[in-house]
Formats: sequence, C-alpha cells, structure tokens
Amino acid sequence: MTAPLHEPIAEATPSAAGEATTVGNTKPVQGRSLGRIAWERLKRDRLALTGGAVILALVVIALLAPVISNLVGQDPNAYHEEEIDALFGTPKGALGGISGEHLLGVEPVNGRDIFARILHGARISLLVGFLSALVAVVLGTILGILAGFFGGWVDAAISRVMDGLLAFPQLLFIIALVSVMPSDMLGMTGSSVRVFVMILVIGFFGWPYIGRVVRGQTLSLREREYVEAARSLGAGRFYILYKELLPNLVAPIVVYTTMMIPTNILTEAALSFLGVGVKPPTASWGQMLSNAIDYYDSDPMYMIVPGVAIFITVLAFNLFGDGVRDALDPKGSR
Repeated sequence: MTAPLHEPIAEATPSAAGEATTVGNTKPVQGRSLGRIAWERLKRDRLALTGGAVILALVVIALLAPVISNLVGQDPNAYHEEEIDALFGTPKGALGGISGEHLLGVEPVNGRDIFARILHGARISLLVGFLSALVAVVLGTILGILAGFFGGWVDAAISRVMDGLLAFPQLLFIIALVSVMPSDMLGMTGSSVRVFVMILVIGFFGWPYIGRVVRGQTLSLREREYVEAARSLGAGRFYILYKELLPNLVAPIVVYTTMMIPTNILTEAALSFLGVGVKPPTASWGQMLSNAIDYYDSDPMYMIVPGVAIFITVLAFNLFGDGVRDALDPKGSR
C-alpha cells in the first residue's frame, strides 16, 4: 500500500497557539484608544506636565486656603500695625517685612499678611476663571453645534448674535453693570453678588469665541460618512447631534477651555484692579495690585508678589493648554 498523499493536520492546542504568538520574540499588537494616544503624547511634553502640576497645586491651595492660613497662624484680614513703621507707613525690615512669621511680608499701613491674602485671592481668581469658562463652554457648544448642523436661518441668526457680542465692549459693560447691582441679591451679599455677576457676564460674553470654533467643526463633521450612515438608518437629528457629532467635538472644546480660563482670570484681575471686582476686605490679586500703586517705590514687594502670582497662574494654564492641543492634534509632529 502506498502512503496517503496528505498527512492529517494536527489540531492546534492552546500551548501551540501561545507559542505561535511569541515566535521571534515579537509582542502582539494592541489597539490604543484616542484618549490613550493623547495621554502618551502629553506625557512626553514636560512643559505641559509642569503646567498641569502647577494648576493642580493652585487648585489645592485655593480649596485649602483657610486651613493653610490657620497652619501658618495668619488671618488674611487681621491688622499687624506693630509691623509697620509709624513714620512712613511701610513695613519694617527688608523686602516688605518678610520674616518667619510673615512669609511674603505685610501690606503697608495696615500690616495684613500678604501670604494669607494671596492664598485667599487664589480662590476668587480660580472660581471666576473656571465657572465663567463653564458658562461660556455650555452656551458656546449648544449654540455653535445648532448653528453648524441646521444651517439656514438658524445659522444666520446665531452667527449675527456672535458678531454682535464679539464687537461689544464687555469690560465697559461689566463695569457699568456691577456699579448698579444691588448689594443684596438672591440671598447673596457683598462680594458674593459681584463674583456671581462677573461669572455670568464674563461667561456670556465669552461663549461666541468657542461657539465659532464649534460651529466650524460641526460644518465639517456633518458631511462625514458616519453621519450620512446614521441618517440612512433613520437616526433623528438630536440623536446625530448627541451621539455622532458631540463626541467628536470634545477635543477642540477641551483645548479651547484650557485657553479660556487664563483669559478669564486676567479679566477678573483687571476688574478688581479697576475697583469693580470683589469688595474689601475680600482678598483679590487685582485689588492688591491696585493698592500697591501708591507704594511701588517704597515697598516694591507689595506689587511684585501678586503680579508674580497672576503671571505663574496664567503661564501654567497656557503651557498646559498648548500641551493638550498638541496631544489631541492627530496631525501634530510630536
């Protein structure tokens, strides 16, 4: 008898299959989500990570400002007149009265601890910066995606509103509005009313910036194949908006939000500098800069400290925002 032309093929066993995947010391290819790819790109950007670490530290400091003030034994509104030169009204000692008790010195005339006031001022700046950005993002995303998706008269009406708000002098409007606001509103009093008004007005005038970005992206996305496929399967308009378009708009929204927050912080500082921000004795970085104008030659540290705080905060957000933008950009080179 002759041997069979074909030998029976041996069945693959789990061990044999496992050996096959490791031939040549090669690892199996694993799929990566867009979020993981973006995170791996962001981890390679040291400046962005440094900015993110500073932002995280600022948030923790703002949340724990009363606790930290108690740990160092300083009240932001307590006067220390014994630390002030009675003749000139400036802090005793060098560098604005910096000492082991007053880590960043004291204010002229009244002697309030600058370190404690910087801590509490961070709460106002970050609160206004984050919440006003949240208001702008919500309004800008909703109106921008509606304008880009529906087009026609909806797009024309929303676009004209955007153009009008972009041309409106928001700083002058905020100054006028805050000046005529009552001191008691919705159960809030004093500085709380002004913070509430600043959040709403800054956010309202900021939404057209992100709205234009979202509208432009939506105009491009609505013509994609997966949107047409959803339409052909009978998906409704709001299903397409929520399930197909909005997830693909997350990246530009996140990037623009990180860029908007430092702008809002600067706006709050400018309003407090002009005297229409929070009311004394509530601490604010812009208010401290305004008070330091009269002492820039005799006590420069009083101006330098809040100025450096604003500079570091805005720089950290800008560095982190640039890193997030590069990480989420699929065409980036890094």
